Amino acid sequence: MLRVAVPNKGSLSEAASAMLSEAGYRQRRDSRELVMVDPDNDIEFFFLRPRDIAVYVGRGTLDVGITGRDLLLDAEVEAEELLPLGFAASTFRFAGPVGDFASAEELDGKRLATSYDGLLRGYLAERGINAKVVRLDGAVESSVRLGVADAIADVVETGNTLKAAGMEIFGDPILKSEAVLIRRTGGTTNGTAKEVDVLIRRLQGVLVARQYVLMDYDIRKELVEKAAALTPGLESPTVSPLRDSDWVAVRSMVPKKETNRIMDELYDLGARAILVSSIHACRI
Repeated sequence: MLRVAVPNKGSLSEAASAMLSEAGYRQRRDSRELVMVDPDNDIEFFFLRPRDIAVYVGRGTLDVGITGRDLLLDAEVEAEELLPLGFAASTFRFAGPVGDFASAEELDGKRLATSYDGLLRGYLAERGINAKVVRLDGAVESSVRLGVADAIADVVETGNTLKAAGMEIFGDPILKSEAVLIRRTGGTTNGTAKEVDVLIRRLQGVLVARQYVLMDYDIRKELVEKAAALTPGLESPTVSPLRDSDWVAVRSMVPKKETNRIMDELYDLGARAILVSSIHACRI
């Protein structure tokens, strides 16, 4: 039975469970459940703190898990990223008092406060920056005002909290993070490679289904090539004959975010009966 770690709370939790549900896996209905078995898919889910998931997977206690890329790198364990999952995006950056710093190189000899000390130490070591890392569990943006650090490294979303604390972002991003599927480096240890492959295909199917829609339309035969250039699909659009031999029906997958633009261009080209349908699941 495949053993999978899922975030039990926080920004990763609901989105991870929703994605697994869309992939056809049973998920818990009570947030107090810590373990749940899905016998139909021969899989067992363990609901854990997002920060602990990489540790359990890296030690081989659990086969795979969903956590943040930042938490994976911060854990410094023998685990690797298998698949980016497209949610919980965030950026890890440096920030300091307004006007004090312009680049990461200026941090040499300074004190840096962070909740991600493993990730930060690795970044500094790669660039030969000799700074003292001060680990804090929260409220990192207050550390400079309180005299604990000269600058900070933290997850930044809008930057409003930093501005309120009298600080600004500087330097290049340390890391762009998102939710990822991970496993122990080198593969699983209990012969579940096939089950992991199935899980990956299902999650990839969810990702594609979320990014694409099905578009159907009718168009005159002589305009098919121009229409196909607008809706090439993943490989090639499906073209079917209609009762009126001068017209054909076309079906193709198109990026969801470009739906309205493509519909407008198809209409201008001469396409009619343009319909759009959502994709529930797929395999590519």
